[in-house]
Amino acid sequence: MKLNIHSSWKKELNEEFNKPYFEELIAYISKEYAENTCYPEQDEIFQAFNKATFDKVKVIIIGQDPYHGEGQANGLSFSVNNGITNPPSLRNIFKEIESDLGIEYNSENGDLKKWADQGVLLLNAVLTVRGGEAGSHQNKGWEIFTDKVIETISKEKENVVFLLWGNYAINKKRLIDSSKHLILEAPHPSPLSAYRGFFGCKHFSKANYYLRKNGIKEINWVK
Repeated sequence: MKLNIHSSWKKELNEEFNKPYFEELIAYISKEYAENTCYPEQDEIFQAFNKATFDKVKVIIIGQDPYHGEGQANGLSFSVNNGITNPPSLRNIFKEIESDLGIEYNSENGDLKKWADQGVLLLNAVLTVRGGEAGSHQNKGWEIFTDKVIETISKEKENVVFLLWGNYAINKKRLIDSSKHLILEAPHPSPLSAYRGFFGCKHFSKANYYLRKNGIKEINWVK
């Protein structure tokens, strides 16, 4: 499997790519894609990094692993390809944007490339999954790699907004220097927990306020 990741990330993570765990991970994933239906498509595995290059990153939204249904995953956390029905968590994200920003959001298109292009790193902790088998590529090495990504951003950049939704993402807080960055926490946007505090968290306006305050161009969440 070709390591199709933007050169800005290769520069920052070069040591990681040469570690035994990563080589074993790539060998395992290559075998999985050869023998099973896996998502996202191979050329989209690192799409989050290719859309939000290292120099552009200003917001990070951390997910767990890709959608495992046909045609859903596109390499960006919470995002689905245009034309695919928006999953419940994504619908709730759009509802919160409407409420937070006081706008009417045409949210039929669940492809979040429009955010990624502006510097939102939509990072799943696990970047691949076997079709129809949620969590099937967990604990194979992806988590080590994506934890390193979070640590590297925390160490090498300043004034990045980390949106941590749900306990899984909130546990990543240990990797982030809160003296240099803004960490916003809320329950997960899934229907099981959205009403426990995701709705009303106002993370989208808070993120933009912080960026603006630090002289960074804010995100157009409805672009």
